[in-house]
Amino acid sequence: MTRTTNARIAGVTSFVYLAAGISALALGGRPHAADVLSIFTSFSALVMGVTLYAITREQGPELALFGLVCRVIEGMPGEGLIYFAAGMLAFSWLLLRGRMIPAALAWLGLLASGLQVATLLLQRAGLNGGAADWASAATWLTWLPMLVFEVVLAIWFLTRGVRAPMSPAPAA
Repeated sequence: MTRTTNARIAGVTSFVYLAAGISALALGGRPHAADVLSIFTSFSALVMGVTLYAITREQGPELALFGLVCRVIEGMPGEGLIYFAAGMLAFSWLLLRGRMIPAALAWLGLLASGLQVATLLLQRAGLNGGAADWASAATWLTWLPMLVFEVVLAIWFLTRGVRAPMSPAPAA
């Protein structure tokens, strides 16, 4: 597939991922509906990993593979949030490094995912309030930059695709 096709698939999948994930949270009291939505979220994470890998692999194959593996782990049932954040950190860096999307958008992704990695690690260590409480305003405030990044990136992918990556710097 072309880079533009992968970008468009990633854009559509991102919206499916967000809609299914937020709906699953809202329907937490209805386990069967939440389980079905979780399956959509898992498959979306896998598709996002593959398409983002295809878009970024020329820029940094090892880091793109790391991002893909993180998105695959995220797609499995259980604690996938840290893998989502780490995968998006890797992909955001590659998108920035390759200048494939506007620098401001790539920086937003880098900062938002970095904030998420740090927050989730602190929560796992029992600091910063413990596990994410989705009813808490503090949780939503730390996730808001990532939500903005994901929505704007999806729109960008759907309307503009991605630029051809700049050549990576030669290894020293």
